Amino acid sequence: MNPIARRLARQYALQALYQWQISKTPSANIEAQFLSKQINKRTDLDYFKELIHSIPAQHTELDHHMMPFLSRPINEIDPIELAVLRLSIYELAKRPDIPYRISINEALELTKKYGSVEGFKFVNGVLDHVARQLRKDEIIARK
Repeated sequence: MNPIARRLARQYALQALYQWQISKTPSANIEAQFLSKQINKRTDLDYFKELIHSIPAQHTELDHHMMPFLSRPINEIDPIELAVLRLSIYELAKRPDIPYRISINEALELTKKYGSVEGFKFVNGVLDHVARQLRKDEIIARK
């Protein structure tokens, strides 16, 4: 696994998920658009495809993990921050091969780059709680 290729996959997946959230365009259409016009050749394409198909299909389950830790209704969360949260929670819930710290760090970097000025603080707070819930054993093992 190439960390740069994986980071690019997350970055493009964030953009695609944002588009899906706003327009409700089917994932297959968004994938075709990204593959034909936008995506960098060094991107981990398999991971990009996994993210943009799995997250919309499982968004209700992913949202359920974060709901107890939100300070506002989910429909009031900034769309970029929501897409980042869903992406990272997907990794925390479905990809145990990715250490929780990497997933959270990548989420924070994406939020700093694309989100609101203070958005990373909100994202970090939610993901910290979700990680304790979903990766309890991994967190305990690190201490």
